[in-house]
Amino acid sequence: METHKIGSSVPPKKPSNDVALRSAAEKLEATFLAEMLKAAGLGESRSAFGGGEGEDQFSSFLVQAQAEEMVAAGGIGLAEALFNALKERENDE
Repeated sequence: METHKIGSSVPPKKPSNDVALRSAAEKLEATFLAEMLKAAGLGESRSAFGGGEGEDQFSSFLVQAQAEEMVAAGGIGLAEALFNALKERENDE
């Protein structure tokens, strides 16, 4: 329940969505990076001394975790650009 001061001309502030917007942007960047890593061949099993079926089944989890760590370390700037675009769009509404 929101309360307002009587006689106050300043409308109450809307709760900020910055945390949710940044999280969504980082998830999208991590997904993008994971797809790029897969396209580059990261996570493919080696022919000699490979992990077999188990490695094939779980390599996508490894690639996704590596992409998430890349984003946590600063990424390629995609998350920041997406966040700024989403924030600008939110402010326009």
